Amino acid sequence: MDCIFCKIIEGSIPSTKVFENERVLAFKDIQPAAPVHILIIPKKHIPTMNDVKDEDADLIAELFAAARQIAKEQGIADAGYRLINNVNSDGGQVVYHLHIHLLGGQKLSTLLAN
Repeated sequence: MDCIFCKIIEGSIPSTKVFENERVLAFKDIQPAAPVHILIIPKKHIPTMNDVKDEDADLIAELFAAARQIAKEQGIADAGYRLINNVNSDGGQVVYHLHIHLLGGQKLSTLLAN
């Protein structure tokens, strides 16, 4: 498998981690679209949201729980933030490993173009 996020999970590609547990990893985006731009990924390889199975429900909930915790730790929870999941090429997905973008640190109206 030639998945960049799987390589980040295994440690063969470096990242700036901000959160990690047994099933979830979050790290800073190398091309940030906002002052805070974190990618939150499952350690299980799931190509797109379309590939999520019923048995992945707890894992998906864990991704959102991690997002909530990271937003608090990054100091953006009270002001507000965006969570974005792009699906397939027309939806803007570039890396085919399920991931959520957590964006914050500036007003939503300035992030809409990203």
